[in-house]
Amino acid sequence: MKFELNKAIPVLEKTPLVIRTLLRDLPLEWILENEGKDTWSPFDVIGHLIHGEKTDWMVRTELILEDGTPKTFQPFDRFAQFENSKDKNLEDLFDEFEELRKNNLTSLKSKNLTSKDLDRIGVHPELGEVTLAQLLSAWVVHDLGHIAQISRVMAKQYKSEVGPWPKYLTILNHIPKE
Repeated sequence: MKFELNKAIPVLEKTPLVIRTLLRDLPLEWILENEGKDTWSPFDVIGHLIHGEKTDWMVRTELILEDGTPKTFQPFDRFAQFENSKDKNLEDLFDEFEELRKNNLTSLKSKNLTSKDLDRIGVHPELGEVTLAQLLSAWVVHDLGHIAQISRVMAKQYKSEVGPWPKYLTILNHIPKE
């Protein structure tokens, strides 16, 4: 499917509600458990998404849309959530994510982006030149990937409880990268 902003925005709009609906009112074990050493819990993932709302997607969009030569993005701290989420509870994170996402999408929509804008270039510190359409596509896929990650982490909490079914439950067979 070719990137179209009007098809991407509904996914981005739904992400906070999907995550809140999946996790709200669950026992803490579902929220705080991970897949092992150097992996993230659902709580960590929400903190990561919040950090992205503050420092990644719209910051980079603004940089791409600035006049002049393509500018290099600041590196993204993929682990900032561990410090930033300290002393916060799940409801605080839900609320913060929801508000930041709402504000970012309001800002994005207000830009009335054209196809020419979507072809504009920024420079990723590792990947090199990227278009705005690629950045915005990555935002959607990033959300979907983390929704899948949250589901996978939760499913693995019962891996030893499902008896002989793991060969049919593919979500249990993913091995996290070290």
